[in-house]
Amino acid sequence: MPKIWRLKPPQPKLQAELSSALHIHPIVAQILINRGVLTQEAAASFLSPQLDDLFDPFLLKGMDKAVARVRLAKANNEKVMIYGDYDVDGVTSVAVLWRALKKFGIDAIKYIPHRMEEGYGLNLEIIPLAKELGVTLLMTVDCGVTSCEEVKALQKEGIDAVITDHHEPEEDRLPDAVSIIDAKQPGCTYPFRDLAGVGIAAKFAHALLGEFPKEDLDLITLGTIADVVPLRGENRIIVRFGLPMIMKTKKRGLKALIQSARIEGKEASPYLVGFILGPRLNAAGRMGTANTSLDLLLSEDATSSAALASSLEAHNRDRQRLQGVVFDEAIAQIDSDQALFKRDVIVAHGEGWHKGVLGIAASKIAERYGKPAIVISFSEGFGVGSARSVEGFHLNEALAHCSGILDEFGGHKRAAGLKLKHERVAEFREKINDFAKGIFQQEPVPTLEIDTELPLTQVSMELVKTVASLEPHGEGNPAPLFATRRLMVKSRPQVLGKDTIKFWVTDGRVSLSVVGFGMGTGCADLRMGQAVDIVYTLGIDDWNKAPQVQLVLKDIRSIIK
Repeated sequence: MPKIWRLKPPQPKLQAELSSALHIHPIVAQILINRGVLTQEAAASFLSPQLDDLFDPFLLKGMDKAVARVRLAKANNEKVMIYGDYDVDGVTSVAVLWRALKKFGIDAIKYIPHRMEEGYGLNLEIIPLAKELGVTLLMTVDCGVTSCEEVKALQKEGIDAVITDHHEPEEDRLPDAVSIIDAKQPGCTYPFRDLAGVGIAAKFAHALLGEFPKEDLDLITLGTIADVVPLRGENRIIVRFGLPMIMKTKKRGLKALIQSARIEGKEASPYLVGFILGPRLNAAGRMGTANTSLDLLLSEDATSSAALASSLEAHNRDRQRLQGVVFDEAIAQIDSDQALFKRDVIVAHGEGWHKGVLGIAASKIAERYGKPAIVISFSEGFGVGSARSVEGFHLNEALAHCSGILDEFGGHKRAAGLKLKHERVAEFREKINDFAKGIFQQEPVPTLEIDTELPLTQVSMELVKTVASLEPHGEGNPAPLFATRRLMVKSRPQVLGKDTIKFWVTDGRVSLSVVGFGMGTGCADLRMGQAVDIVYTLGIDDWNKAPQVQLVLKDIRSIIK
């Protein structure tokens, strides 16, 4: 599908002011402006973040009550349970909070629900087990802010609840817990709303222990990147300092995972976490129990760590196979039904699709069609679904619009889950597309937000390194996109493995190499001597040679003369 190129409007006056005051390249100054960083103070903080810039955890509403309740639990020698989610954010949240409580003197019980048997979030089935174990305080991480009935049931059994979460609460009610720590709850004035669940857990650890848990920055970074929260504000600080700690980790389990993924010696990056380590940690929860991942992250034994990492590799292979099955069947369904294909929100469903891979399939479908996608698996008339969104479409609000049709739903702007009966799927499809009409006035088209036009004469290794000061890139802080027009393809394009295309371009004075990952098929008609405009990010090619600047292709247009 052709993409819209949207060039960010230059602001030369502000660009010059930031560039002069901070002694930074004007292009970097313009990119900061494009990211909404408009003052010298904000720009300095963005470029040189410090752990000391993290906010006081007691600014979070409910933090003082939560800390007081945990201190009371320690004084009374109470049994404490940590209840988390089964994704990477949830698992790392459990690990961080468990390590903090252990350091404080509480050996907490850890519990993660089974995705297929129990589903997402706090559930009533935990109550008999909690009672049997003598639990009097249950702490949630990465879930619980919508669990009103479950918290009420815990109270009836004499079990207090402390909720730590980062999801959107229901509009008109909150659980009647001892304390709720969630920057998105009404009345919370915390300066940063977008922490991941593990970020909230780390804030509690900070408040309880009196210092930020720097030794766990590797785990906090894993959960933060894997949950695709915006890499701005406190998330940027966490990831900036935590990424180097991942590859240098002293945690035996994480070391074993890095070894099994065969990435020892590589430089840590959001890509490495999001596409290599994250899927392996997620695989256990998708295919079985997330306790395998939790045990790995907390393992202190080299032999058991290696065995657990090997188990995750096997789970990941199974996940890839099942993910392919669901994705292929969903795509066949969409492409064969024009009424389904043309909708603003794609709702695909099948019988017996593996519930553990629905979210990945939805994400790939959303990326492929440039539309919000919901993938639902039905069994015995009841469906469980995962939803993934695109820019400008708030999933949780859309599902709230359909609340009368759904049995359950929850999530946030870009990702959510739901449950519904089979006989209501057509009604649901109509309702959510009715909601989308007010948002998508026309069919959504993939858009590239270009930071600036750039002559090839300005592209240099120095510029690549300067732009790297804006890392880490990810959600909320994308890698800068550049456009260069009126170039000529200087070499015969070559298609390499995995549909990668390589060629050289020139403006008549400067020539640079271009690589397009996964773009070989789309560039099949490209020829040497052709005039083109290109959009790209800056990269470095150091494969078996001295490092050279490389343009990483994102889109290309042929110029018709």
